[in-house]
Amino acid sequence: MSQEIMDYVTSEVYGVWFLIGAALVFWMQAGFAMVEAGFTRAKNAGNIIMKNLMDFCIGTVMFIVIGFGLFLGEDALFGLVGIPNMDIFTNYAEFGWSNFVFNLVFCATTATIVSGAMAERTRFISYCVYSAVISGIIYPIEAHWTWGGGWLAQMGFHDFAGSNCIHMVGGICALIGAAMEGPRIGKFVKDKAGKIVKVNAFPGHNLPLGALGVFILWLGWYGFNGAAATSVDQLGSIFVTTTIAPAVATVVCMIFTWIRFGKPDVSMCLNASLAGLVAITAPCDVVDAFGATVVGAVAGVLVVFGVWFLDHKLYVDDPVGAVAVHMINGVWGTVAVGLFATDTAPTYGLADSAGNPMLGLFYGGGFKLLGIQILGMACTAAFTAVTIWITFALINMTLGLRATAEEEITGLDQAEHGLPSAYADFEIQNSYGAEYLEGMTDIELGDLDIASEESAVEVKVAPNVDEQTMQKGSAKMTKIEILCRERNLERLKNSLVSIGITGMTVSHVMGCGAQKGQPEYYRGVELEPTLLPKIRIDVVVCAVPVRKVIEVAKKTLYTGHIGDGKIFIYNVENVVKIRTGEEGFDALQDVE
Repeated sequence: MSQEIMDYVTSEVYGVWFLIGAALVFWMQAGFAMVEAGFTRAKNAGNIIMKNLMDFCIGTVMFIVIGFGLFLGEDALFGLVGIPNMDIFTNYAEFGWSNFVFNLVFCATTATIVSGAMAERTRFISYCVYSAVISGIIYPIEAHWTWGGGWLAQMGFHDFAGSNCIHMVGGICALIGAAMEGPRIGKFVKDKAGKIVKVNAFPGHNLPLGALGVFILWLGWYGFNGAAATSVDQLGSIFVTTTIAPAVATVVCMIFTWIRFGKPDVSMCLNASLAGLVAITAPCDVVDAFGATVVGAVAGVLVVFGVWFLDHKLYVDDPVGAVAVHMINGVWGTVAVGLFATDTAPTYGLADSAGNPMLGLFYGGGFKLLGIQILGMACTAAFTAVTIWITFALINMTLGLRATAEEEITGLDQAEHGLPSAYADFEIQNSYGAEYLEGMTDIELGDLDIASEESAVEVKVAPNVDEQTMQKGSAKMTKIEILCRERNLERLKNSLVSIGITGMTVSHVMGCGAQKGQPEYYRGVELEPTLLPKIRIDVVVCAVPVRKVIEVAKKTLYTGHIGDGKIFIYNVENVVKIRTGEEGFDALQDVE
């Protein structure tokens, strides 16, 4: 009788832990959102938060309608797919509520991975569509093979928590999507022959936010890997391996980047923590501490290699390192089962049809388990690659995958959601390299929707400057003040330098204005005109003609749209150089 009571209590306790684990996995959505937002630019933060929110919400709808049935419905077609059903509506009293929630949160994770690799240039409606396809069709079918009693499960394929079914699948979708969509404007610089000669870095706008996301994910991963544990010993072992692998991966990455780049790379180490977690996800229940150490060490190197390989060999722009973290280390974690599985792990359950334990290659098990793991991984990868390529191709033909160049440069917060900034009342400084627009193709430049020449940038001349002085470009000292968008700073600076201006003062200022007939709304309420960040460039000239400066600035800044900027001209009575005491013309002849 006492044993029956203990069994009942144990069952109830693990039932509660099962749901707590599901809640921890749901909380990982916040981690993914913070990592992606922190590793990208501020002008897209609102769009990224919206995408990560809709991942789960759209995924829930699709999982109810079709995904849950395809995943865990009655097995059909020789283990290839489950039969869709509406039991959640028609037989709710006997429905497996806990099982539904648990598998739903894992499904949402798969679609979230894709968001990071395609960040900052994807149309929101297109994102919603392919997220729905991943959650409703792609993930449920391939997950059925492993976790729904499908053909891979019958063969003995092992993926305890999702290195293969979730992370590799999401990473493959991310790679194909980022490759089909193309890089962000300015990421790669091409020569006249069209060959890529330089890779530009776009630093994330908020590294502490990204770090917070990594810590949230690491916490959630204890539920991700441990929720399906069936004993205290197994849960404890899973917690140990889930701690060792990311810690070792991060240390190895720190040492590697320190040696390779001269200093330890912060963002890469954050990626390495996630890479170690991804790699240990499949073998977390079947490896010992040594196996987890090796899994983590390899992951720490693979993530650095993956980021470099995408940037410098494949020329695929992945803003957050999603492919290196999830796809490459998802593959590694799946293979690691066949290398390091050991029956010293608690409640070890890998066995062949005769009931004999199947061990990893390095633990005396030969190649049988390794072969099964490679076969299962290859089949899952092939199915994912084909289905997601078809999905992206159809979306691109109909809705279009990519935002326009103008929308991308402005930022998807504004273009897709009418959100001036995700950081209201904060001054946002975006990072742009000197080659920001030099990397644009003629087609991309054409997308900027240049207006007619007649509507060029307005030039306002202060009343105390006579037109004759401007036309003659005399040596009289003149101050020129130019207000423009932040993204045009580098281009304007280079243009001014090209005509002999090497000294200028650059200030971040805030401007207020609203376009008539185009109100903006927040929660249905019309917004008042908002202060937006601008750049003010001040130069004082005497040898360089004022008219030349004006024409160069107009040519550089002109698009014909509201917000191109303004130019103000002022007389300057005198200039004094503090260091030498020189005044007037002489004080402007060099730069300190």
